[in-house]
Amino acid sequence: MVRAMTAAAPSSLYDTAVLTGDQLACRRGGRLVFARLSFEVGNSQALVLRGNNGSGKTTLMRLIAGLGRATGGALKWNGVPVDQDTEAHGRRLRYAGHLDGIKPAFSVRENVAFWAEVWNAPPDDVDKALAAFGLTHLSGLPARLLSAGQRHRVALSRIVLGRAPLWLLDEPANTLDDTALAALSRVIADHRRKGGMVVMASHGESLIDDAAFLPLDEFARHANAIEARDPEASAA
Repeated sequence: MVRAMTAAAPSSLYDTAVLTGDQLACRRGGRLVFARLSFEVGNSQALVLRGNNGSGKTTLMRLIAGLGRATGGALKWNGVPVDQDTEAHGRRLRYAGHLDGIKPAFSVRENVAFWAEVWNAPPDDVDKALAAFGLTHLSGLPARLLSAGQRHRVALSRIVLGRAPLWLLDEPANTLDDTALAALSRVIADHRRKGGMVVMASHGESLIDDAAFLPLDEFARHANAIEARDPEASAA
């Protein structure tokens, strides 16, 4: 069991919560990607997923986000399997994956405001999100004119909308320059100071100084050993 570490005492912004993975296993395309994977992360904690390509970082991220299903084990929020109430689980998280989900015809502000409305975020959250990632001066620009790095900053800005205790960041440093990386690091630190939790896939960027690490290669080896013994065997 990998347990994340706490950077600071949780504030009262978020209720006390713990996300756990218990002996998780997952298949993708008929292949067992990982097995016997367990972790725990709670308020103000950060867990960084590490591993080679194909080790299951994005697969695990999508599983936690409710976009995939485990073939073994259980994912729980405060001890309750998240699949008992998928809508509630969706409300408690923000997921920034590889696809930016930007509408090219919308302005930068309109893109962020769209998600603020979806999540019933306070109106001033849009301005805060734009400012946090240095996008205020681009707010009226159509998204189709943005660079790859600017588009990624718009996508990342959505994580601060509303009050979601769990942030899932899949290799968020991609395409970001040093200024944007510093902004992201500050946003993550602020979220954790307020009691929020972060799960992040990374190839080694130092965005979080005191995170715990989950070595996906280890659990990929468990999966390979299971498949080698019996390709039809249960992952559990």
